[in-house]
Formats: sequence, C-alpha cells, structure tokens
Amino acid sequence: MKIAVLGAGAWGSALAISFSARHQINLWTKDPDHASDMDSRRINQSFLPEHSLPEALNITSQLTEALDNVDLALLVVPIVGLRETLRTIAASNIRVPLIWGCKGLETGTAYLPHQIVAEEYDVTLSRCGVLSGPSFAEEVARGLPTALTFASTDHEFSSRISVELHSSRLRIYTSEDIIGVETGGAIKNVITIAAGISDGIGFGHNARAALITRGLMEITRLGLSLGGKMETFIGLAGVGDLILTSTGDLSRNRQVGLMLAAGKTLHDILNELGHVAEGVHAALSVLQLGKRLNIEMPITQAICSILHEGVSARRAVEVLLNREQKSEIY
Repeated sequence: MKIAVLGAGAWGSALAISFSARHQINLWTKDPDHASDMDSRRINQSFLPEHSLPEALNITSQLTEALDNVDLALLVVPIVGLRETLRTIAASNIRVPLIWGCKGLETGTAYLPHQIVAEEYDVTLSRCGVLSGPSFAEEVARGLPTALTFASTDHEFSSRISVELHSSRLRIYTSEDIIGVETGGAIKNVITIAAGISDGIGFGHNARAALITRGLMEITRLGLSLGGKMETFIGLAGVGDLILTSTGDLSRNRQVGLMLAAGKTLHDILNELGHVAEGVHAALSVLQLGKRLNIEMPITQAICSILHEGVSARRAVEVLLNREQKSEIY
C-alpha cells in the first residue's frame, strides 16, 4: 500500500518507520524546516532522535504531495490540530480512506475524534477508523512487540486494513467500537497523571493499583454512557493502554504527574517535556462531559483541581484516597 502518515511527532514517525518495512510511506509535517531537517539528516531530532528514518521514506511539508495517489491516510497529529488538518485535507479535494491515531477530547466541544472527522471530512465513517492501544513510540520504532486495536464500523474495511498493517512485531486487532476505543484513549491520560502523582509522592504500589483500577471505572462508566462496549474497556484500548501509561516511565502524562508531585509548576513541566501531554488538555473536557452525562468522576475532578485550581498535588490525592467508603461497583 501507499500510505500518507500525517503528523511527524514521535508516534507518527514511529509508525512510519514500522510500516515502511512493507509499504510505501509519505511522512508529512506542516513545518517546512522540520521536513528539511528530517530529510537531510534522516532522523527526527525533535521527537524521535534515537531512530533513523529509512531512506525509502518520503518526507514532505506539502500536503498534496503527501496525499498524492495514496491508498490510506493516517492522521497522528495532536487532537488540538485535528480539525485544522482535516480542513486542509478537505480543501485539497483529495478523498482517501482515513485512520486517526490521536487521543483526547477537543477543548470547548468535548468532542471525540470521530465527531470532528464527521464534521470536517466528506466521507462516510464506514471508510474511516481509529487506531489505538498500549504503545510507546520508542518501542514501536525499535521493532519491539506491540498490539493495537483498529476500530471501524465497516467490518470489511477494518479486516482489510488490519491485515495490511499487521506484522509479527505490530499486531493489529479489529473492533467495531470506535467510541469505546476513543474514550479509553482519551481518559486514560488523565488517570495516568494521578498515578504519576501518587508514585511521585511515594504512596506506593498499592495506592497506584487503586488509582488505576478506580480510574478504569471512570473510563468505563463514561464510555458506556457514550455508547461504548464493555469488552473494549477490558481490552487493549481500555485497561491495556491505561496500565501501560500509568506504569511506564516513557509516558509523558505519567511524567507530568511525577513532576507535579515534585512541586514543579505546570508551565515549567510542559516546557521541560517539549511534547504534548494530552491528559493536561483533556482533563477539563473529560470532566465537562462527565457532568453533562451525570457521571461521577472523582479522579478527573482531582486532577482538574490540581491543574486549574491551584490545589497541591499531595492534598488532592490524599483527599481522593480518603473518600467515603462505598460499594466497589460505584
């Protein structure tokens, strides 16, 4: 296949490296200087500096070149840039099957990615889908074994694409639950910040396990209310992704939590990271959506109080861990 990977951050570059073993890949970044640097040095110094970009990989800042005669477009821009990128694609009058790998909720609308796609891209959702699951870009670029979920409402499309993208080191499982896959990917980043704070304070493995488990309950309650399926939340895109990001130090959202626990300001943390930490941007939107659906989300509420209300990380997590006793099913 000929595939356009739109977005040259760490995740987009890692997928481009992985897929280039079997497919012809165009890697697009909207920044001409970034494209020129990657093309000349054959590394993505800004986001994935330890891994060479294959010589066969075409790198461009021209969207029409990236999309020229491709069989599939894979969007891996941050969700804050998803709508703009879709509008740019639509303006080019090029129509191709579309997959997105961004996670989070749009600020203001609290939309999941598929809702933004439905508004901005003139194709039926049967030719679209979401790719998500437990994966660090660094490990995918190294060729370490990884399993992802590809969800589409069109079974034939998801089956065909998963076969094309599947390899011995990058296993692709299919699903029809776009909402569940997206919900798991969005909310787990918020829960991960809480787990990072707990570890940074030194509350131990027991507290982290409690936060992850109760966080999965928040994800599941909200996801089911939106129309997601239970099996998704106990699968790769649910508990799998949550465990990975909450326990692995390659997780940017976990690093946010660890640094908040150390007393650093959010401004300094984001400058130090140099990468997007989606949980920071998603927290308020997740809470907004939960309130709209009358879903109790205490962990998300605690993270919002830290990020936006000036509550100390230690105080917020202590309050969270000392909430009133209740049945586990709530």
